[in-house]
Amino acid sequence: MEQTEIRATGVKLTRMGLGTVPLAGLGVPAVDYATFEAVVLAAYQAGIRYFDTAPMYGMGRAEHFLGHALRTNDLVGKVTLSTKVGRLLKPASRAKQGEGLFGITWDGALPFAEHYDYTYDGIMRSFEDSQQRFGVERFDILNVHDIGSLTHGENAENRWRELGEGGYRALAELRAAGGARAIGIGVNEMEAVERMAAEFDLDCCLLAGRYSLLNQGPLDSFFPAMQKRGIAVIAAGVFNSGILGGGSKGATRIFDYMQAPPEIIARVERLEAACARHGVALPEAAIQFVSAHPAVACILQGCKNTAEVAQNAAALARPIPAALWQDLRAEGLLPENAPVPQGA
Repeated sequence: MEQTEIRATGVKLTRMGLGTVPLAGLGVPAVDYATFEAVVLAAYQAGIRYFDTAPMYGMGRAEHFLGHALRTNDLVGKVTLSTKVGRLLKPASRAKQGEGLFGITWDGALPFAEHYDYTYDGIMRSFEDSQQRFGVERFDILNVHDIGSLTHGENAENRWRELGEGGYRALAELRAAGGARAIGIGVNEMEAVERMAAEFDLDCCLLAGRYSLLNQGPLDSFFPAMQKRGIAVIAAGVFNSGILGGGSKGATRIFDYMQAPPEIIARVERLEAACARHGVALPEAAIQFVSAHPAVACILQGCKNTAEVAQNAAALARPIPAALWQDLRAEGLLPENAPVPQGA
């Protein structure tokens, strides 16, 4: 699978990466270790060499499972590995759950509660805790997780202050010492990326749900700004939390972590109709559309079983008729300045 290097860090991203949110039990039953390992190995066999997780996912469950799968299958050092900082896990019996605007819960979560901490000590503690859960010495990418108003609301400025007064220094020290070869941010809002990029030397960003067949907000200013700064974009959530994967008739029509409103369902129905006329599955179009933008170095796809790994990898490579993209533009479903796959 094609790979792109992040700046001059030596860190490489395959065109598709494996995210671990579904494996950790967000919106679906958490999988057992055997299934988790099988998905990781299926992704590796499909050519995927980038794996992402976070302490938040299953309250440590995903980091434990992913670390064990990579170590026992001799894949440490053969893949690009990223995790996130900004949350500390504390025993649920002695700690309250940290603030969060989405009310996310995890099936099969370990008995911990998340506590936000973007200070110097908090970043260092988060990094060291992840080292132990993974059983590894370093990570290829460390992403500052969920900083910004979308998660923290009125408390966001306090979180930015923590990062500015010490967190940035911790990140710089970890990068200089080789604890992480690249530093990024993992969020669901463009504004947080832009703010951190203005205050810190970012290598990459992981942006979820902001660029898709249903959302082209980054086209006019965000993507050009990232390209100008040389910041690699890892695009996650290309199904917008599920509806572009399961479709308008799916059992769970989730859009941006909530039930899809009628206008979104109607738009998905129009996308499905256009895809059907050209013999294309909606998930294939969703994956290839995001991948086509030159600012996007990697698409991060969550999978809960080996069949989904195979489907997503195949979707990235399947030829799509140029006429589909022309129809989507003609129907006002895509803007004229949105790049589409080469040859289309």
